[in-house]
Amino acid sequence: MWWGTLGTIRAYPSFHPEQDVKEIQSALEKKDAVTLVRILTNRTNVQRQVIASTFQEITDKDLSTTLKKVLSGDLQDLLLQLLMLPEHLEAQRLQQAMVGLGTDEETLLEVLCTRSGKRLQEISDAYKQRYKKDLEKELKAETSGDFAKLLVALLKKDNMTAAVHRDVQTLMVSLNGKKADAEPWINILTSREWDHLDKVLLGLELESGQSVEQVVEKQFSGDVRLGLRVLVQCIQGSDVFLAKRLATMKTSLVHGIMVSHSEEDLLRIRTTFLKLTGNSLYSALQNHFKGEHLQALLSICRAED
Repeated sequence: MWWGTLGTIRAYPSFHPEQDVKEIQSALEKKDAVTLVRILTNRTNVQRQVIASTFQEITDKDLSTTLKKVLSGDLQDLLLQLLMLPEHLEAQRLQQAMVGLGTDEETLLEVLCTRSGKRLQEISDAYKQRYKKDLEKELKAETSGDFAKLLVALLKKDNMTAAVHRDVQTLMVSLNGKKADAEPWINILTSREWDHLDKVLLGLELESGQSVEQVVEKQFSGDVRLGLRVLVQCIQGSDVFLAKRLATMKTSLVHGIMVSHSEEDLLRIRTTFLKLTGNSLYSALQNHFKGEHLQALLSICRAED
């Protein structure tokens, strides 16, 4: 953390894209995965974009397409994600969460709850560019009811000021009927700054005598309960939610979270992972993965805690 970021990947100080491309060309010819991993996991996304464009200029070939021909399996997937623009990676994760049979609600919530309104607009634009479809319409088509309203409200996050006490009372009133009214929860939890929401949630706990998660579990059901629970967890600390997701050691989740948070807050997530599981993320990766794929993940993780 001494270099001023909570990410594990920082700008490579002696960056020479032409030299990197030369080494990558040689590695691709020899199918040398070790060199590809060493370079691509030790450059920031901005630097990787420069490498990709330089590779295109020198070879007249697309780097991602060339990697697909040389690599396969989980290592291929991970390195291709590293080469994507951050907003395009998140757009891909959302699309994959909705494609095929069933919907991966937790991945939708992970992206929508942990990203700012500005970032989500960039992701929406990338989604339209990649898939020629409107993300909001896709979310509405794949979900329904209050859960769909929650997802759309998260996608269109807006920050407005409001009195903490008024918000607390509004949420308390929403719980008074035979069935809890989700709409005030959606409106408030997706349209306030998070430091304001921290105070609102604390006030709600004092008023109700229960944790907010307990209130949500008792008062709501189905997908909207899941959505509100994840949103509350992210407001209180997204690193806890993300560390729990990583603890599943599911390959797609490990890739998505580690790549997309590698330059932002993976150090914080690592610390939380250790507190939650009693095991470091570095060691957990060693226990679940192997080969060059493992080495790439360890390089992104960076160190033992």
